[in-house]
Amino acid sequence: MQKINIVVVDDDKLAAISLKTIIESTGGGEITVAAVGNSGEEAIELYERLRPDVLLMDIRMGGMSGLEAGECILADHPAAKVLYLTTFSDDDYIIKALSIGAKGYILKQDFEGIAPALKAVMNGKSVFGEQVMSRIPQLMQGGRRAEAGSGFDMSAAGLGATEQEMIQLVAEGLSNREIAAQLYLSEGTVRNYLSGIFEKLAVRDRTQLAIFYYTRVV
Repeated sequence: MQKINIVVVDDDKLAAISLKTIIESTGGGEITVAAVGNSGEEAIELYERLRPDVLLMDIRMGGMSGLEAGECILADHPAAKVLYLTTFSDDDYIIKALSIGAKGYILKQDFEGIAPALKAVMNGKSVFGEQVMSRIPQLMQGGRRAEAGSGFDMSAAGLGATEQEMIQLVAEGLSNREIAAQLYLSEGTVRNYLSGIFEKLAVRDRTQLAIFYYTRVV
């Protein structure tokens, strides 16, 4: 059984304690809450001291926000797994969480989904929920980008025509099966192409690839 050590940060002390109880009672014995914090500053201190497998953190907090704390942590520890848990499904929050490299953004109302989300993040997946994932193309195209694309030269990065087309299709939200059908390739070939693209662009997954496309290419 895989053991997952996490840190929970929420400026509502009662909510933080409740989250600890919920997570440990629904995690099937696999998840341990190593510590609870109540501010962005404390999140940074706890991460540095405990190096949890996953940092579960609220976004809106007094003083340093969860997004600011996550950005600081990920700047120093790019492999850190930060999962945001919030009551606010705000477009700007979603874009910021995606852009700094967070591994997930889920709503507090989904109590039953917290433990599965933590396990998925531990296994290297991004967890943004179907509602959020389906909105990424519209959010990134809708004038809410942090800055306009810089005209990144994909050819200079060693990306061929098929790879470039595949990147655009991923950014548009197509699944591997849909990409395979559109490009007349097998799903296995699509997966192989994507693995090579991730390596060339130094991104971890499809979500980061879509963000890269909308912020650096278009």
